[in-house]
Amino acid sequence: MTSADLVADLAEGAPNLSVGILTANLGALDEELRLLERGGVPMVHTDVMDGVFCPMLTVGAPFVAAQRTSVLKDVHLMIAEPLEKLTPFIRAGADMIAFQVESARNPHRVLQVLGDAVNANDSSRGIVRGVAISPGTPLEVLEPLLRDLDYVMLLAVNPGWSGQEFAASIPARLARVRSMAAASGRRILVGVDGAVTRANIASVAALRPDIIVSGSAIFDGKAPAANLAFMQEAVAVHRV
Repeated sequence: MTSADLVADLAEGAPNLSVGILTANLGALDEELRLLERGGVPMVHTDVMDGVFCPMLTVGAPFVAAQRTSVLKDVHLMIAEPLEKLTPFIRAGADMIAFQVESARNPHRVLQVLGDAVNANDSSRGIVRGVAISPGTPLEVLEPLLRDLDYVMLLAVNPGWSGQEFAASIPARLARVRSMAAASGRRILVGVDGAVTRANIASVAALRPDIIVSGSAIFDGKAPAANLAFMQEAVAVHRV
């Protein structure tokens, strides 16, 4: 399966749930990953923060490599100047890498490097190349990048701060990115990430993004299996 095939499969199966792993019990990482596999989740999502681009400091490429799983590794780089830091994440087996467009002086070059990369676990395909964009960043920054993009992740919160509400601008921004992708003539996935909860998952899924990222709503330290089933059912209702 090529990266283009993977993008097509994800688009046809949309919406897809990508589960944020950082609020899981990381001392039992393998068990938590088995939970996702049993729940039919296609992707595990890792937020990489460097304490520079955004205030929090989380994990790096070794943590991605430690995820021994059959589901796709969806990596979100919230780090300053990602260009020179891509190789460890590629070697760690990332299937999808999205970086913050605001964090790179030359985002087009980052996409070119990702486009030349070979998947560490499957040499027949490359990396699904993504750009994440914060709620206050104009969508026009995406236009020069569309020819080299596979995935646009719309953040519904500002990266790195907890306790934020889901941005009311997301429906309009999602529609606009879809229009831009259609005009480009390329199949580009569109995702939503941030403040997706049990309370709003149905309304987010109704927008039919290709990918919905949610973490703490599932790994809440109480009932992850039940939470996952709830979220998966809410998403499945809106699949064609």
